[in-house]
Amino acid sequence: MNYCAVPTEPHATITRVCLVLAVALAAPCAGAQEPVLLSAHELKQLSVDQLMNLEVTSVSRRPEKLQDVASAIQVITRDEIVRSGATNLPEALRLASNLQVVQVDARQWAITARGFNSTGANKLQVLIDGRTVYTPLYSGVFWDAQETPLADIERIEVISGPGATLWGANAVNGVINITTRHSQETQGLRVQASAGSAPLGAGQVRYGGSVDTTLHFRVYGDEFTRPQSFLPNGKGANDEWRSSQGGFRADWDRSASERVTLQGDVYSGDISQPSAIESDLSGANVLGRWSREYSAASSMTLQLYYDRTHRYVPGGFEEELQTWDLDFQRRFSPGARHDVLWGLGYRLTQDTVTNSAGLAFLPSVLRQQLFTGFLQDDITLVADRLNLALGTKVEHNDYTGFEVQPSVRLAWRLHPKQTLWTAVSRAVRTPSRIDHDFFTPGKPPFILDGGPGIQSEKVVSYELGYRAQPSEAFALSLATFTDSWDDLRSVHIANLAPLRVIFANGYRGVSRGAELTADYHVTDKWQLHAGYTQLYVHIEPKPGSTDVQLNGAEIFDPDKQALVRSSADLPMHLTFDVDYRYVGKIAVQSLPDYEEMDSRLAWRAVPRLELSVAGRNLLHDRHVEFGIGNARRFIERSVYAQLAWGF
Repeated sequence: MNYCAVPTEPHATITRVCLVLAVALAAPCAGAQEPVLLSAHELKQLSVDQLMNLEVTSVSRRPEKLQDVASAIQVITRDEIVRSGATNLPEALRLASNLQVVQVDARQWAITARGFNSTGANKLQVLIDGRTVYTPLYSGVFWDAQETPLADIERIEVISGPGATLWGANAVNGVINITTRHSQETQGLRVQASAGSAPLGAGQVRYGGSVDTTLHFRVYGDEFTRPQSFLPNGKGANDEWRSSQGGFRADWDRSASERVTLQGDVYSGDISQPSAIESDLSGANVLGRWSREYSAASSMTLQLYYDRTHRYVPGGFEEELQTWDLDFQRRFSPGARHDVLWGLGYRLTQDTVTNSAGLAFLPSVLRQQLFTGFLQDDITLVADRLNLALGTKVEHNDYTGFEVQPSVRLAWRLHPKQTLWTAVSRAVRTPSRIDHDFFTPGKPPFILDGGPGIQSEKVVSYELGYRAQPSEAFALSLATFTDSWDDLRSVHIANLAPLRVIFANGYRGVSRGAELTADYHVTDKWQLHAGYTQLYVHIEPKPGSTDVQLNGAEIFDPDKQALVRSSADLPMHLTFDVDYRYVGKIAVQSLPDYEEMDSRLAWRAVPRLELSVAGRNLLHDRHVEFGIGNARRFIERSVYAQLAWGF
């Protein structure tokens, strides 16, 4: 059986290839603009007014001001990512207080919004430059395969609450939309090196150039080694994680109204195991996008990508997944009060699994098709005061057939700097292979016999929010929600002798909560950000259910969490940032609440050179964030130094 065509070579190979490619490309691009580490504009932190007027695209797939959107959304800017000292994407996502982000071990993370978190979290849609980072194996994200270079990220838009009307199934509790920078903004050579306790070592090189004034590109390579986590008895868990990645992006601005983007990545990594055999993963992707603007209210985008991933877990399974995805969207205004957006999509996946004695996915090779279409009309009821958005997405999948996911959103601008909004949405989490095709042991007679009649999990969400800027230095946002759940996944007894259980839809429930954020600029050089979330989730068996799990077996969420961030610009070109977080207890796992703090001190010696030292989890030698009993892994305090040099 042939697996991923991307060779799993030593990690340094990818980085060396990208270095050679960068040098080779440098000669014809000698006319590129002079590189600097960060421009004066990029160094400037956003004022509160600039923050509220940021244009976001994730809520309605078109640019709109953050102040006006009828959704709970937070934006993580590139400046915030750099200054946080984050070393990977999940650490950067901790900056969004409307997410639940927990580190499970050296390389695994559990991330969700508004509850239902687990290592198999499956109700969050994640996109990187329009590419859905999704596995049909369990409807979630393998975070160890998402190593987007943080220095190349423009912003991260985080929606908590359903986004299925535009983004489709699995955008149930939220959407994370990661946008990387236009290659024109990453010109010249940039080298970054880190060393410390976590990561043990990391390096990244990026080169950007241009062919002419309309065509720009960049190539990059990076690699890192992250240390092992620790068992409850204090011994090492032997789960050290090593990874290498390389990639490119090219942007051709044919005119002021027409753009073409081509980009791709290739990666390879391995994770130590208690046994002598290591777990490994590798993959590659390539994406092309053509966009054209006909006017300020009329545009078109066509996007196509291919993604291939390979994962081997000793004693578990081996999987190769191939994805082809085509997406088209068109925006136009049929009248002065209407802004219409519609789109069509098609996705083809082929999932090939090599089963083991302990578990099986049957059939072992599965091809699936997904057809999608959406329509949304943003209606101006009262100019500059009242806007209504009506829309729905219709999808057809191979497990449950047609799914309809409508929404209604209303934004009322009480004042130029005050917005009250409300929304009602329906979203579904469609079945994955683990719901329908999972069997254990690997051969008959099976104890767990898949889920032959499994249906989509469903939620109807009611949201109410308020966003305001009382002064030039202060802004706040409040979002409240009540979600009604039905057909949640459960494990049912099908037979007693011999014992046979199946996956079914035996749970229903409710979740509700509130999300509060505030920004305060004490001075031009000192900014504070705070976030607080309160969450209540209750699920119960439906009448007639024979579920064998403990009630609430999928609820691994803290009831509350808080974040406070301080960012200060000091004399002598120094910056100092501190992040404090409080996470409430996780009752199901008998985990107590905890507090932690991250910090970073950076010195810009010259415009092209920055030296920094950062510490993570500074309040404890070791702490645990997730897990039960001996399955828990403790994460150590870490300190590392970093050099970033552009020339």
